Amino acid sequence: MKEVHDQRPRSTGKRRMRVMLIFNPSAGATRGSPIELVDVIHEMQTWKLVPDTFLVEAGCDLPGAIQDALGRGIRLFVVCGGDGTISAAARTLAGTRGALGIIPSGTQNNTALSLGIPTDLPAAIAILRTGRRIKVDVGMAACGNMNTPFLEVCSVGLVSTLFPSADDVQHGNLARARDFLTTLVSSPPAEIRLVLDNKQEVRNLGHVVLVSNMPFIGLHYQVGSAASFNDGLLDVLFFADLSKLDLLSYAFQGVGAGKPEDPRIEHYHVRRVDIDTQPAMPIMADGNALGEGRVRIEVRRRVLAVMVGQPAPGPSESEAQTHAAAG
Repeated sequence: MKEVHDQRPRSTGKRRMRVMLIFNPSAGATRGSPIELVDVIHEMQTWKLVPDTFLVEAGCDLPGAIQDALGRGIRLFVVCGGDGTISAAARTLAGTRGALGIIPSGTQNNTALSLGIPTDLPAAIAILRTGRRIKVDVGMAACGNMNTPFLEVCSVGLVSTLFPSADDVQHGNLARARDFLTTLVSSPPAEIRLVLDNKQEVRNLGHVVLVSNMPFIGLHYQVGSAASFNDGLLDVLFFADLSKLDLLSYAFQGVGAGKPEDPRIEHYHVRRVDIDTQPAMPIMADGNALGEGRVRIEVRRRVLAVMVGQPAPGPSESEAQTHAAAG
């Protein structure tokens, strides 16, 4: 069992608070270096947090469980899991009175990294009591008859095609590496058309478009500013004139993160983007398949409450306007 270091005093002057603990026992970090449910509950109790625990399993109804908890008056929903579990909870909590707390235990933990939430168990739990409640943006992807909120990124093209095999390899199923390489070699480019904020049109042959709501995506690629999660804008990256070899290099080395961005990557800041591809390319939002071909993506500004550390990052109104003008 993981040792929990005593950081008293913790709960002086705090009332007991009922919360919903959403625990994913199959998240990345829980497999490699087990985070035991009992450790999480014990640490939460030292802060006078009383968790109603929900285990994430195949076929479970997480949205229904969150709605039920909201109806019972619970207002803090703590996810102990990876980016996929966090995104699933965020989709239901956006626009409600509930707030999201994060105990990162996944493989990449991009959402926690973007929001400045530590991976250390006691430190992450302490934020639930000592941190600040801020509002962050959520992306909305409309594809066919589906309208899907996303917290991290919506991808169109090769990234979406490769995701199933890449995700399996990332989680230890090395047998899927062959599928990954076969798909990479065989996937053709497409004519990709972007319409940015209903005015600027961009058209080119390419393999990938990424639309990000968070500063960090993928293997900790920094694709936006530190405050991009609540600046009212989305980062659109169009990989137009890049070969598959270049794209594979980015898959392992990243796009930004302290080095100049490749000038061949077209980077835009928008409130809305319409994307159409010929032939039709697959579309995913936070790892969920949406369909193929055409998608409208827009930002819903500051609709999700999240607990973050002190001081909370975020742009001023003037900074947000400057970004908008640059886009």
